[in-house]
Amino acid sequence: MTETLRIATRKSPLALWQAEFVQGELKKLHPDLVVELVPISTKGDKILDVALSKVGGKGLFVKELEVAISEGRADIAVHSIKDVPMRLPEGFDLPVICARELPFDAFVSNDFAHLDDLPVGAIVGTSSLRRQAQLLARRPDLQINFLRGNVGTRLGKLDAGEYHAILLASAGLLRLKLPQRIRHHIDVEWLLPAVGQGAVGIETRAQDQRVMDLLAPLHHRPTALRVCAERAMNRKLNGGCEVPIAGYATLGEQSLHLEGRVGSIDGVTLLKASAEVDLVGSDADQLLAVERLGVAIADRLLAQGAAAILAAL
Repeated sequence: MTETLRIATRKSPLALWQAEFVQGELKKLHPDLVVELVPISTKGDKILDVALSKVGGKGLFVKELEVAISEGRADIAVHSIKDVPMRLPEGFDLPVICARELPFDAFVSNDFAHLDDLPVGAIVGTSSLRRQAQLLARRPDLQINFLRGNVGTRLGKLDAGEYHAILLASAGLLRLKLPQRIRHHIDVEWLLPAVGQGAVGIETRAQDQRVMDLLAPLHHRPTALRVCAERAMNRKLNGGCEVPIAGYATLGEQSLHLEGRVGSIDGVTLLKASAEVDLVGSDADQLLAVERLGVAIADRLLAQGAAAILAAL
């Protein structure tokens, strides 16, 4: 009997790219496996005129896919890690983190080559409070205007002249074969990435060993270590991708460095904390160490006043 694996995915071009990537990798690993896509329109894709933070956060991109798994219409779901809530519902697991694409933000403009070139009062499009907080901390003279929709929609609004520039994830533009739209990758000193940005995760039913065995070769441990640290920080802060929290981990030869930021959306306050941990012992020991580092960075940010900033939202 032919074995089949069904992937729940959003219908946006970027989400389909991610699902098709996983589909292709699985077929390379398991030539006899039939891998089918189950495209689903999520609430997050349908509500485009309101900030996600006002209607339930980025979890809106995930819930319908989890329903498809729980109802047996799909076996797994493929997500951008930055869209995945910090705590999964009971009965679900995130056993696979794929290799990370460039995690940086991209400066996209038809008229200006660099953020530094934007004139006073220039209109910049983004719906990310994380980007807004950090950008205004450095350039309070800029005007931030709301921008949502898939990558094509956002680029179309830029091309229509609604913005002088827009900020997007570099990973999405690279995956959609649009590198020519990137004027430059924004340095982390300017904009620290979102937690998990550029990484793709695969969600399954908890303890579904058949599926986990099929997926196991797709797991990229270096990315998983970095994402574990970033998400541990975010979890302690009770944050999501729709709040002004940034977290970015880098790996050394035997260490992991993590920086976290929390900013007020007017750019007046930008809190920063960073530290690193040695990676020693077993895989489990290392995962525990980076998770503890994430919690420690969150505690440092809370000690500086992060809770008041986040509560104000």
